[in-house]
Amino acid sequence: MFVVDAHRLAREVGLGGRINTIMQTCFFELAGLLPREEALARIRESVRRSYARSGEDTVRRNLAAVDAALSHLHEVRIPDRATSPRSRLPVVPAEAPDFVQRVTAAMLAGHGDDLPVSAFPVDGTWPVGTSRWEKRGIARELPVWEPALCIQCNKCALLCPHAAIRAKVVPPEALEGAPEGFRTTAYEGRDFRGWSYALQVAPDDCTGCALCVAVCPAHDKQEPSRKALRMEPAAALREGERPNWDFFLGLPDPPRETVRLDVKGSQWLEPLFEFSGACSGCGETPYLKLLTQLFGDRLLVANATGCSSIFGGNLPTTPWCANREGRGPAWSNSLFEDNAEFGFGFRLAVDSLAGQAAQLLVRLSPHVGEALARAILETEARSEAEVAAQRERVAELKRRLRGAELPEARRLERIADWLVRKTVWIVGGDGWAYDIGFGGLDHVLSTGRDVNVLVLDTEVYSNTGGQQSKATPLGAAAKFAVTGKRTPKKDLGLMAMSYGHVYVAQVALGAKDAQTVRALVEAETYRGPSLVIAYCPCVAHGYELVHGTEQQKLAVDSGIWPLYRFDPRRAEAGQPPLVLDSPAPRVPVEGFLRREGRFRAVGEAGPEAARRFVEATRKIVERRAAILQHLAKLSVASPPTRGSVERPGRVRAGA
Repeated sequence: MFVVDAHRLAREVGLGGRINTIMQTCFFELAGLLPREEALARIRESVRRSYARSGEDTVRRNLAAVDAALSHLHEVRIPDRATSPRSRLPVVPAEAPDFVQRVTAAMLAGHGDDLPVSAFPVDGTWPVGTSRWEKRGIARELPVWEPALCIQCNKCALLCPHAAIRAKVVPPEALEGAPEGFRTTAYEGRDFRGWSYALQVAPDDCTGCALCVAVCPAHDKQEPSRKALRMEPAAALREGERPNWDFFLGLPDPPRETVRLDVKGSQWLEPLFEFSGACSGCGETPYLKLLTQLFGDRLLVANATGCSSIFGGNLPTTPWCANREGRGPAWSNSLFEDNAEFGFGFRLAVDSLAGQAAQLLVRLSPHVGEALARAILETEARSEAEVAAQRERVAELKRRLRGAELPEARRLERIADWLVRKTVWIVGGDGWAYDIGFGGLDHVLSTGRDVNVLVLDTEVYSNTGGQQSKATPLGAAAKFAVTGKRTPKKDLGLMAMSYGHVYVAQVALGAKDAQTVRALVEAETYRGPSLVIAYCPCVAHGYELVHGTEQQKLAVDSGIWPLYRFDPRRAEAGQPPLVLDSPAPRVPVEGFLRREGRFRAVGEAGPEAARRFVEATRKIVERRAAILQHLAKLSVASPPTRGSVERPGRVRAGA
């Protein structure tokens, strides 16, 4: 047996967590397929060819890894007998549900082919929340919290791609019986005065991306490099943090209706998307996690095929989960090309069921009470408090229906929950929204129906290997555009704005988190179609994702990614519907471009071509900024209507 500390070597040569070049070198040495010098020469040649588009610096670091790999390779003599008192942990914890023990564990262990067909759900559905039992433990370092430095902003929890670090505010009595090492501090806000604040990491689910540390704004004034969060070796922390995490999960959450839906308040709410198999530091998953926190179990998600469908519904585990009441988002994936139509079907189904329930309630109002029926039928249920009140009314309705002997009462009892407002979100990447699914997306937006679209824009076909899409910026290197894309990025937001009745926002969570939260809430409350385009850092961009928030800020400050919200409701009030949430470009575009391998590769392959791309990008940024600034000053006297469809389920009593 041979071992190599590939992670340590990768850090030393500047490759971060990438160890593939080191492992390849060790493999050829041990396999003996080629003489050593010939193998090393061919690996070096492969490195130059494979990483040329990522820049000379990346090539140099990988060559250094190849040169040093074999000196770090050591043989371990296997003894005659095992003497260690330690043994492997079980594939899943002993407290995992029966299905996870019988089916999921077998698949995780690589024995899925041995399972009989009868072991699987007969209708093809799959239990939710199974990713919490996987316990991959892949982080080499974990974040450690210093309560004395913390300013309780909750940005670390907001930006965590895997919901592996979370914040809670709890009354003091909830902390009785806490493990000895469980950390808390006095909560400093006015909304939960006298309560305690806790920040906790999931030691076996964290991926060690360190984004929480990167985004932490709290510094020691005497030692600025010291933050409220720091990374420490995981091996020394896991054992002690496991009971802390278990205790943390048992702490109560504040009622949704008491929480403000802003950056800080959103993180008091339980995430119903956790521990996905996405890349460490993924730029897409924080938006999905935030969706579940903002809208909870009322969420229905139609997911286009792509990264978000793979880490969202790839067996044997899924990160979409349910709350303590057993309710959670409904999620499904159809195809790549028809996701908008698929999600539109969600809307039609919800409207139909809510409409049926409303009509039955009108007919049965003499039996259940006119006052209760009227209250249910006339509620708007736009705020969390209104949704909670509507749920209580529907629960009371079902209690009264149980005493009615009418056949219609049984039908209404079954579908009464659809009288509680649902929110439909159509989710996918730029390959779907800008390219293959654009025709369907455009049609769905044109209908005026109440659907929400979230585009997770990585500016490239991330899931299939990094091919260019119509969202790929001018001059970026990608597959099918290795010398730089020759045309500018399609402006999906401006195209959607031209309808006039579509809510449109462009957001970047790492650049301006408050604007992102506000845009998602506004989109959800808008009674019509909405489109939110989200900037998502990706490994295909050619930099370590721990710097993702910095790069998002540069994208915004350079004008590469302007932030805005186009709200037709403002036009109805006689105000300009477009609000710019980012200032005019104030950083040269080169400041953004030179930090990403996809742009550097073009410059190193042909400096003159790169110079032309930079100049053309500067002109695009200036032109787009001028257009947006002009539109932000315009008022629309007679805005287009948002369609004639009334909110589903809202039927006037007696209609």
